[in-house]
Amino acid sequence: MEEKILVEAINLKKYFKVGASQLHAVDGINFRIRQGTTLGVVGESGCGKSTLGRVLLRLYDVTDGKILYDGADITHIGPKELKKVRAHMQMIFQDPSGSLDPRKSVKELIGEPLKIYRACPTKAAYEERIARIMDTVGLDMRYADSFSHELDGGRRQRIGIGRALAMDPDFIVCDEPVSALDVSIQAQILNLLMDLQDEKRLTYVFITHDLSVVKHISHEIMVMYLGQCVEYAKTADLFANPMHPYTQGLLAAVPIPSLWARKLSAQVMRGELTSPVDPAPGCRFAARCPYATEACRGRDIPSKEVEPGHYVSCTCI
Repeated sequence: MEEKILVEAINLKKYFKVGASQLHAVDGINFRIRQGTTLGVVGESGCGKSTLGRVLLRLYDVTDGKILYDGADITHIGPKELKKVRAHMQMIFQDPSGSLDPRKSVKELIGEPLKIYRACPTKAAYEERIARIMDTVGLDMRYADSFSHELDGGRRQRIGIGRALAMDPDFIVCDEPVSALDVSIQAQILNLLMDLQDEKRLTYVFITHDLSVVKHISHEIMVMYLGQCVEYAKTADLFANPMHPYTQGLLAAVPIPSLWARKLSAQVMRGELTSPVDPAPGCRFAARCPYATEACRGRDIPSKEVEPGHYVSCTCI
């Protein structure tokens, strides 16, 4: 039996006004995420990954397109309905130090969503729920009355994960949750997220620029470049057969920690990034692509399915 589609984006767009112009942060994104799976979103800084995550949770209003959650259109619902939906949709932010109130204890930080939604009828139930969440994310109860700035980065990120889990959500946007952590702590947090997914059938959008991380945790991967999806495929297919020149360049730049491994690719991506402010029609990677022709300019390049489940936006394919 096929898993149901929990989250769907249809021609999703988010533009920001820049004077008389518009910055195309997210421009025509389409995808479906099956319940209990992870969609990895990768790309360079400034490609629109984090904006996409915030749009999915309606932290930013949509410029155009639709967001479907569990089959329901949540694109333009009002504050009352949105509050109900947000109990099931949460976010883990990149910088735990910046996303946690330094004046509140660990217990207060994790329990804040429970108070907002009045999820616990008694103080005893509230305390028991917090203890259970802290145990789930691997935080010892002796830290309950500590402040976040007194703890290390790994424990601070566990607080962020605990807050996200407080209301037992179905869908979590993970915005580079391990990029600020040491490698050993990264592995602990990634394994925790994967264990929680198996246990609670959580659905993730995992935003990162680290290809080794996204390979480890994702079922499918979307590669973004300047607001657009240039390639979308199952994780194994993307790493085995990257088709878009930008994806190939990203993978070729990944260093291999071995004395006998191949050297880094000599085909370094060169050239200036195209401005995302009122971009001209055409492939936005054309200015840096060694295979670009006139066919790549002057018209938008549609995404086509070159293999089952493998989509690429490129005239060379």
